[in-house]
Amino acid sequence: MPKHEFSVDMTCEGCADAVSRVLNKLGGVEFSIDLPNKKVCIESEHSSDTLLATLNKTGKAVSYLGPK
Repeated sequence: MPKHEFSVDMTCEGCADAVSRVLNKLGGVEFSIDLPNKKVCIESEHSSDTLLATLNKTGKAVSYLGPK
């Protein structure tokens, strides 16, 4: 499965939990959250646009860093 890396403006565990919630709701994803570096790495068949739209639901500033 393709891997995508995103920058997400997370400042605490609550932010990371919000990211986990929206990704788990989307389904079909495996992900890791790097809170200190504010990065989320997602392994999924979903397009990067779909993943970006999903992460935007957290209300955090999100940007696509590229394939990993």
